[in-house]
Amino acid sequence: MNTKTLVVLALFAGMGTALHLLIPGALLMKPDMSLLMMFLGILLFPGVKNVLLIGVATGILSGLTTTFPGGFLPNLIDKPITAFIFYGLILLGAKFVKSAVGAGIFTGVGTLVSGLIFLGSAAVLVGLPGPIMALFASAVLPAIAVNGVLMAIMYPIAKTIMKRSNLIETAA
Repeated sequence: MNTKTLVVLALFAGMGTALHLLIPGALLMKPDMSLLMMFLGILLFPGVKNVLLIGVATGILSGLTTTFPGGFLPNLIDKPITAFIFYGLILLGAKFVKSAVGAGIFTGVGTLVSGLIFLGSAAVLVGLPGPIMALFASAVLPAIAVNGVLMAIMYPIAKTIMKRSNLIETAA
């Protein structure tokens, strides 16, 4: 793993944490915008070490900044697992993820996976502050839409910036 990649992934994790803190929530939960930056890091820098690093870092940072009661451990479980599932999905659909629309769709699917893992692990470990369907509808569904649209906008821009700055040689 090279230092430039490490720095960019750290910047993505930091920006994701800032977004996670600043985006307002609905009811007891808010969409986890740090997922967006984690997925962007995986799309631009695919590789097992990078996926592990950004998944664990995002899990820790999201856990520390969550407003969900007892949400640290569910975040710590959710993010690394979701990172590897997302990585597997982009390996399977490599030719589709190269477009902005494809990146947005894969991000939506990844957000769905993350929401299900988070709510499932939270239900088992700490309990849920409301019915699972209400939490799913109030946090996961809006996050799927927002993350998918934002990724479709951000991915081509980030890919172009990374190419021009010689941080990546080819598109992910």
